[in-house]
Amino acid sequence: MPLFSRKDGDFIPNVPAYRRIMPFIMPTRTESAVYFEQRIDATRGLEFVNAWNLRYPDQKITFLHLMIYGCVQALHARPRLNRFTVGGHLYQRRGIWISYSAKKAFNDESPIVVVKQQFQPSDSFPELVKQMHGAVKEGKSEKKSHIDEELGLFLKLPEPILRRAVSALRWLDSWNLLPYEFIKNDPMYSTLFIANLGSVTLDSAYHHLYEYGTIPLFGVLGKLQDVAVPNPDGTVRTRPEISIKWSYDERVDDGLYTAKNMDLLRQWMEDPQRLIGMPGDAPVMRAV
Repeated sequence: MPLFSRKDGDFIPNVPAYRRIMPFIMPTRTESAVYFEQRIDATRGLEFVNAWNLRYPDQKITFLHLMIYGCVQALHARPRLNRFTVGGHLYQRRGIWISYSAKKAFNDESPIVVVKQQFQPSDSFPELVKQMHGAVKEGKSEKKSHIDEELGLFLKLPEPILRRAVSALRWLDSWNLLPYEFIKNDPMYSTLFIANLGSVTLDSAYHHLYEYGTIPLFGVLGKLQDVAVPNPDGTVRTRPEISIKWSYDERVDDGLYTAKNMDLLRQWMEDPQRLIGMPGDAPVMRAV
């Protein structure tokens, strides 16, 4: 049991012995990472996205919005995936926090802005879209974020002192002594991180997990592409598909539990109309 408590998570005492020992025999996320791919049938999702964008041209969406909405609902339905390991202990995160990246402008020189947001499972899809649009708009503005200001101060330190400062922060975090001010706005302290490579016309790729922070799950969303699939009668047809590649810290929970979460996400992304209704309908979350 840890000596000190955390403000971003609650210690989980009743963990099986084999899982309790994992952070000690596999102390880093790198050696605990499992990689797997999901292929999403985008037929109905594409219909939904096109219908939404026609009806709401000022609040356009992409598959990233569907993915984040699906992740929030899956994490609410099966919350054990919303956990993290620090200092050899397992914690249940308080709230669903998702970090995602976006380019400030579509060119090589433009920097990437990283957004961290808390999402409520009770929020409707239109509310989530509005929240994301507001956060991305603010991130793309010239206004410096809290993280930019914080990093600016750290980077003024001489390199030897900076290295020691980062090491000190990680040590404090491992003992739950890092002030919450360092955690609450830091995108590396989130439930999961999503990168949308499809927005820059690239396919998905496996991403490493960060040792800094508490993110146990990293998903990369690829571009929409037509894929040949077999029919039961032996003929071949094409359908639009999107690939999501995941990197997962297996110390958080077992693979079966994680796979069921990902299958829920797949169901919701493949049939958003059943859950949300067509654009213009009442934004009610419907039972699966």
